[in-house]
Amino acid sequence: MKAYELLYILKPELDEETTSNVIDKFSAVITNNKGEVVSVDKWGKRRLAYEIEDRREGFYTLVNFKAEPELPQELERVMKISDEVLRFLVTAKDE
Repeated sequence: MKAYELLYILKPELDEETTSNVIDKFSAVITNNKGEVVSVDKWGKRRLAYEIEDRREGFYTLVNFKAEPELPQELERVMKISDEVLRFLVTAKDE
């Protein structure tokens, strides 16, 4: 398995419960596809470098995980169709 890092920004107007549910949903996508979530780091609401969809801030979350090379594609597919996500980036980590 290879190490990956996922950073995503959720819409700032989501309530705490919805935000937690969305974070759990993305962690479940990883574990359901035979991946392993190493850590989930909730950075909280932060100011964006530039406006995205007329928003000036977003809820940042960093996830470190291990998975087979096919999983990041599936994760990106799920992120693209999720209305709560403003931006995301999956990168492979050097070991």
